[in-house]
Amino acid sequence: MSQSPPNAIQLQSVGSQGTLATLPRPPDVQNPSSDSWASLCGPPPWGLSCLLALQHILVLASLLCASHLLLLQSLPAGGLSFSPAQLLASSLFACGVSTSLQTWMGSRLPLVQAPSLQFLIPALVLTSQKLPLALRTPGNCEHRARAQASLVLRLCGGPGCHGLELWNTSIREVSGAVVVSGLLQAILGLLGGPGHLFPRCGPLVLAPSLVVAGLSVYREVALLCSTHWGLASLLIVLMVVCSQHLGSCLLPPRHWRPASTSSTHTHILAFRLLSVLIPVACVWIVSALLGLSIIPGELSAPTKAPWFWLPHPAEWDWPLLTPRALAAGISMALAASTSSLGCYALCGQLLRLPSPPPHACSRGLSLEGLGSVLAGLLGSPMGTASSFPNVGTVGLLQAGPRRVAHLVGLFCMALGLSPRLAQLLTTIPLPVLGGVLGVTQAMVLSTGFSSFHLADIDSGRNVFIVGFSIFMALLLPRWFREASVLLKTGWSPLDVLLRSLLTEPIFLAGLLGFLLENTIPGTRLERGLGQGLPPPFTAREAPMPQKSREKADQEYELPFSIQNLCPCIPQPLRCLCPLPQDSGNEERGPSEPGETADLLPDFGDQCPQPSRGQSQ
Repeated sequence: MSQSPPNAIQLQSVGSQGTLATLPRPPDVQNPSSDSWASLCGPPPWGLSCLLALQHILVLASLLCASHLLLLQSLPAGGLSFSPAQLLASSLFACGVSTSLQTWMGSRLPLVQAPSLQFLIPALVLTSQKLPLALRTPGNCEHRARAQASLVLRLCGGPGCHGLELWNTSIREVSGAVVVSGLLQAILGLLGGPGHLFPRCGPLVLAPSLVVAGLSVYREVALLCSTHWGLASLLIVLMVVCSQHLGSCLLPPRHWRPASTSSTHTHILAFRLLSVLIPVACVWIVSALLGLSIIPGELSAPTKAPWFWLPHPAEWDWPLLTPRALAAGISMALAASTSSLGCYALCGQLLRLPSPPPHACSRGLSLEGLGSVLAGLLGSPMGTASSFPNVGTVGLLQAGPRRVAHLVGLFCMALGLSPRLAQLLTTIPLPVLGGVLGVTQAMVLSTGFSSFHLADIDSGRNVFIVGFSIFMALLLPRWFREASVLLKTGWSPLDVLLRSLLTEPIFLAGLLGFLLENTIPGTRLERGLGQGLPPPFTAREAPMPQKSREKADQEYELPFSIQNLCPCIPQPLRCLCPLPQDSGNEERGPSEPGETADLLPDFGDQCPQPSRGQSQ
């Protein structure tokens, strides 16, 4: 029962219509078989697609509840002039719209958009600046406020404390920062800046960023799991057993007509494909039988939420734009863009796709910015960005059909139209949400470690870049949080900008890795850039046949109906459309004139070429 028969399949998105590929088990992971792109079968049944989408909704709920809970804990009881369920519904609606746009005409990857934790740190910095002077003490920094601000602020209920207007103004100011970040991210994507920088981000830039992304949320995961470690441990054990130990167990053959074979019956790895839904359902039932209702008071509404509600701008009030909101929005945009580029690379690696081209990265970032603008206008204090936990779910399930991402977008919009249904997500016990978030983040962490082999990790240059980037990205946020007095410049907006950027681990890892990778001398082979192929996953793309590579490149192209509009797009925005010469550029060797390997001049020619023994 532990061995899969030869006809067992794993699901993976490769077709332009959300099709699936038959992935054989290659004997060597370093040299994947070219048949990964040749054996195509039809899209999964609608029932299975809905179950896979429901699992992504559960993962999204963990991010949604964690981010809103940590932010609302800085408000006193009853400090909101609206129901928390409506706040969740507005965020879900924005996530659904952003996910649908991202999958349809953005990066075209099956990426779920969620309230990224990269928006949380600037939001906490922004709200902490609003604290009364009596409460603004060194022990009330934003990292301690995640667990203690609720208790400290609720003690301030006398006539000398600031009224509820202060906290409603804080939420409006955070929403204004989200709008600013979305506008900046959309402008950066339309101008094509991040898309042109992405080809310079080799494995030594992306791998440390993924490692830090996996490690940076351990504090939030521990906070959620600490509400009941027994339930959290049970969930984690069940997820590990279902995805790994029982991952090769098969259901009886089901009627499913593949596209490239004549067989009509296919085995499905049910436990692996449902390794999130089955454990969550089991632990949820156990907690109900034991009478354990672990629901945070900040997310529970005293009155019943309406069944139907149409989110629209200025439902409660317009976002508040201030110099401090502008500073926080800039930090949100930079951190979310860095995180999203890492998500694109991670999703492409898990689906064995080539590196995302510049036009796909530019379209993805611009549409993510529009999603954040929509979220801010709807009053949400969190923007939308590509979700690392949901990409980790793709790796855990080893399934990423595009149809599932479309369904996730539709389900999120449906939940956003009904605050009563959105409130059901808050009934999931907090340790369950923490366990789901912990396992999926572990997948992100492990994928980051596995990416180091694409470069020469034995090189002293690469060892320094990796260690320095990861350690400093984890050290600097802790240092500046403990010694916040070092960032007091006397001008509040500048303080918000510096404290936000210097406490964003993923942004610091990406920035340090990019600067060191492109300024320290090193050969292309040493850096993992290969023989002129586009980074960051040259080692995976090298053995892929040209036809298979061209077919995989089509995953990032716009739908045919939109491609016809590309000639009408103004020249400055042509970076959003695939260019005919892109395929030719991928085959050029490193000897092309004018091509440099570093930001500093003449560095690529100073290092001798490695010997034949080293290149093998």
